[in-house]
Amino acid sequence: MDEQLLNYLNRHLPPSEDWVKDIEQQAHIDRVPIMDSIGINFLMQLIRLSKPKRILEIGAAIGYSALRMSEANPEATITTIERDDKRYQQAIENITKNNKEAAINIIHGDAIEELTRLAESNNTYDFIFIDAAKGSYKRFFELCFPLLADQGVIISDNVLFRGYVLDPNFDHPRYKKMVEKIRSYNEWLVNHPSFITTILPIGDGVAISYKK
Repeated sequence: MDEQLLNYLNRHLPPSEDWVKDIEQQAHIDRVPIMDSIGINFLMQLIRLSKPKRILEIGAAIGYSALRMSEANPEATITTIERDDKRYQQAIENITKNNKEAAINIIHGDAIEELTRLAESNNTYDFIFIDAAKGSYKRFFELCFPLLADQGVIISDNVLFRGYVLDPNFDHPRYKKMVEKIRSYNEWLVNHPSFITTILPIGDGVAISYKK
């Protein structure tokens, strides 16, 4: 997206509270990838519109997006999964500091294992946000399917991955396989018979999948 347009959009976002700026600064210092301002505000607007009662997030990181989702709908209960030990502890600290322990439950563990466990416990969610290991998105989505309520929504972040998915000849040694997996995931997702999916060029690419 054109830089001038990005600056314009950022100037017209709702103002952020101090606690939001503090966590964004923490993410910047520790080099933790979080959604950019336009992307997170878009996600929050979706939550305001759909008013989900139960939200599941795959990839808590330092708790930023879970806290912003709770900000968008304080009535929602949020379950979020994080594998990394340090990020998990940081998320706990941020959630506790903002008095959101009752609203946000963070699970420390591998997402594939934890999603399987949640399905075995017959948990269901109205809104699922996938923002973890991009190479595993398809597996995450498959495991989320039985967890999603009828007419629920699954959001997949980073599905354009810096625009690399557009280049069929992309050959970076570090990212080639990941880009191939994301490209394959997008094709699979938009053709999934149980969902209607729209991919939008917001942030690093957001896919919105509505369960028919």
